[in-house]
Amino acid sequence: MPNLLTLKQASEWATEYLNRNVTVSNITYLIQYGRIRKIGNNSSLVVDKSDLVKYYKSYLGKRELDWKDKLGKDLNWALSFENVKEAETTKHVHRLHPYKGKFIPQLVEYFIDSHTDSFKKNIFFKKGDTILDPFCGSGTTLIQTNELGIHAIGIDISAFNSFIGNTKIDNYNFADLHKETDKITENLKQFISKSKVVDFENTLLDNLSKFNNKYFPSPEFKYKVKNNEIDQYKYGEKKEKEFLQIFNRLLKEYNVEIKQKKNVAFLDKWYIKNVRDEIDFVFSYIKRIRNISTKKMTALILSRTMRSCRATTHADLATLKEPVFTTYYCAKHGKICKPLFSILKWWEHYCEDTIARLKEFDKIKTSTHQICLSGDSRSTDIFSQIKKKNPNFYKILKDKKIKGIFSSPPYVGLINYHEQHAYAYDLFGFKRKDNLEIGPLFKGRGKDARDSYVKGISEVLINCKKFMCQDYDVFLVANDKFNLYHQIAEYSGMKIVNQFKRPVLNRTEKDKGAYSEIIFHLKRKEI
Repeated sequence: MPNLLTLKQASEWATEYLNRNVTVSNITYLIQYGRIRKIGNNSSLVVDKSDLVKYYKSYLGKRELDWKDKLGKDLNWALSFENVKEAETTKHVHRLHPYKGKFIPQLVEYFIDSHTDSFKKNIFFKKGDTILDPFCGSGTTLIQTNELGIHAIGIDISAFNSFIGNTKIDNYNFADLHKETDKITENLKQFISKSKVVDFENTLLDNLSKFNNKYFPSPEFKYKVKNNEIDQYKYGEKKEKEFLQIFNRLLKEYNVEIKQKKNVAFLDKWYIKNVRDEIDFVFSYIKRIRNISTKKMTALILSRTMRSCRATTHADLATLKEPVFTTYYCAKHGKICKPLFSILKWWEHYCEDTIARLKEFDKIKTSTHQICLSGDSRSTDIFSQIKKKNPNFYKILKDKKIKGIFSSPPYVGLINYHEQHAYAYDLFGFKRKDNLEIGPLFKGRGKDARDSYVKGISEVLINCKKFMCQDYDVFLVANDKFNLYHQIAEYSGMKIVNQFKRPVLNRTEKDKGAYSEIIFHLKRKEI
């Protein structure tokens, strides 16, 4: 059949058809996730060109036009960074820990680097300047300023957020980090070897493999779902109940205890008993580490591991619903999946990945100063705090004030910034300050919440102005759904001199509809 292509031929055809590089791996992805049919076996695998045409026509070139129709012709598609690969948006330490609501480093870089183009007509910051991020989050601005030879100060009300940012930017003794993580891994393996959970999980995996191969063959099942030949939810629910009988039988056979006795704290509710035991075991070793930087980074690795090991479905990992302690039908993977019974796999993976990312960042780090202060940006005495923590940085600030801000303030009623890392607050004992968050989810989006938000953001900018030079440049990234930022600028004694509306393509939420945010450029309002 003339339409049949090998994977290599398919990648070459698609590259020419789309006028962009399409690899064999890209074609394999389409097969694996049921986007196109798999024809033949692994030794003589081919695809139908008409399947590729159908798939690409359903999407190719339509998104930009569609989004501009929905969001307005002023949408700046150049700021979508659609051609930037995920490996670049999550480069080096940017992926050391998950964080809801963070912007990609390319967006920061675009506005603070020394290039100009048809949209960005001026250079706002140069090497040796200091940039402030009063809503520092996971520290993206801190990292990008370091890459570009610019100093930076972050502030965050969340003690854990400050911990993430400062830990990312710190310097490390890699030999010591390797030694300590390897020691913990070996001790964890010994600890696990004494548990009956190991034999239970091996038997469970064997049963799962046989069951899924029989009832959810890949990629045939996904292809049928994609083409509406099967209702995955009805079918999945039926098979989920069937396998649950096997799961419960194995629990009794191996006498495995799943739930913890207490159900008070986050760590009690969201972790299988064995997983909680392993978390506590690893943390007991971390507390013994003498090198402070090594101890903090190892704790961050454990936090990242804990997030991946919560007792929930794969689909609900970003936004938790209810704890899941049994096997279940997973729509994301198109088969019966299981909760995690051990942290070992993720712990080992994150140890290796973290050290590799730290080394990658270490090769390009500059000797500039970056620090995140833990506190309320509405009232923090920035220079006083820096003087205590980094006198050399303070000398620079005394001679040359902060040049401006690049930050993404919280959105109204969208995220509870403390709650998203509740597991870390529970284990590490950081003090929570939920009531000091600006615009948190628990306050909603009503008029009172919006008024409180305007007041809060304005107070932050008013406080920050005390520490900035006269000719400052402030860039705030926001989805201004309620049209609050002109009011915020007015209250803050600033004026909006420009705004850049960009499409947000790579969202972690399940809603993949047209979505944009605005980068507001503010300057001092002349009296």
